[in-house]
This record gives sequence, C-alpha cells and structure tokens, in this order.
Amino acid sequence: MPPERRPPDDPIEWLNRAKSNLARATADINLPGIYLEDLCFDAQQAAEKALKALLLFRGVVFPFVHDLAELVTVLQRSGQEIPTSIAERPD
Repeated sequence: MPPERRPPDDPIEWLNRAKSNLARATADINLPGIYLEDLCFDAQQAAEKALKALLLFRGVVFPFVHDLAELVTVLQRSGQEIPTSIAERPD
C-alpha cells in the first residue's frame, strides 16, 4: 500500500516518490515486458527526487531540471556538504 499523500512542497512526499521510483528501478529485469532503459529511468528519477527533497528541506528553491549534476551543484552552493564520491564528475 502506498504511503499517505502529502502536499507537493513537503520533502517527505518527494522522498516517498523517490522510494517508489527506486522500488520500480529494482524490479526483476526478467519479468516479461520490462525494458532495461525504463529501470534506468526510474533509478535516475529516484536520485532526482531525493535531491529535490533535500533542497526543499533546506528551503532552497530548485530549478525544474532533470540534471542530477546541476541539482548537486545547487545543493552544494546552498551549503550542503557533498561527499567526494558524489561530487566527482567523470571526465
């Protein structure tokens, strides 16, 4: 059963949505009709929504983008410490 819905400006709602995407992203690839790129899309959405939840929690207005690197940069500029393993971008 899905969690109770909260207002769209509530960080918990964004985390709940991120958890939903993550649950779908970890679906069994061997199920009929499942495309790998759809699972990857849900994994990206889970990360994006989790970042936006943290930005909301910190009171930071975030851009309406799907770029994880940009969201991490906004988070970092807001004063949030970003672990090196996340902050490093591949060349």
